[in-house]
Amino acid sequence: MSFFRKRKKEPEIIPTGPIEYLIVGLGNPTTKYENTRHNTGHLFIDYYSENNNFSVKKLKFKSLYADTMISGKRCIVLKPQTYMNLSGEAVRDAAEFYKIPTERIVVIFDDINIPVGNMRIRRKGSAGGHNGIKNIIYHLNSDNFPRIKIGVGKHSEGEDLKDYVLDGFSKVEAEAVKKVFEDVGKALELIVNDNIDEAMNKYSK
Repeated sequence: MSFFRKRKKEPEIIPTGPIEYLIVGLGNPTTKYENTRHNTGHLFIDYYSENNNFSVKKLKFKSLYADTMISGKRCIVLKPQTYMNLSGEAVRDAAEFYKIPTERIVVIFDDINIPVGNMRIRRKGSAGGHNGIKNIIYHLNSDNFPRIKIGVGKHSEGEDLKDYVLDGFSKVEAEAVKKVFEDVGKALELIVNDNIDEAMNKYSK
């Protein structure tokens, strides 16, 4: 069953102007991982593209990608297909090809240290134990990129972390995640308009 209800598609907006941002939603490829906690970045990209009339279906940079407009800015939207631990390969390839500086790469991903239904925005920082972010930092040789962390909640005591993040959301959790995606989209639009401080103050919780 799909995480999101499909909407009637309208014509896609033709992107114009220079490419200004790279937007990356982290996750794992194949239907096996499609609706898991660790795929929250991919799920957000699916949600946002579905609600903004563009498709992330072209294949390049070891990723599915789209060239689209977000809040008046031309952006490359990326869903790496390398598996989470090698996400940096895809991000590096796309950033080098389009000559996008690290401070204009926005990475969206799951965070077990944030409650389900909450999100946090950071201008830069360490990997915080997230292997996808760790690999991106390695391949970019920098941690100077903004990120939006979407809470998936902590695993219970004694539960294996890998099993937890590769498991699906409960019905209640899925509804909370879908609800916070709306704020993630609004925050993303502020960030691509160089208003990251406003996004952090308004949506980090």
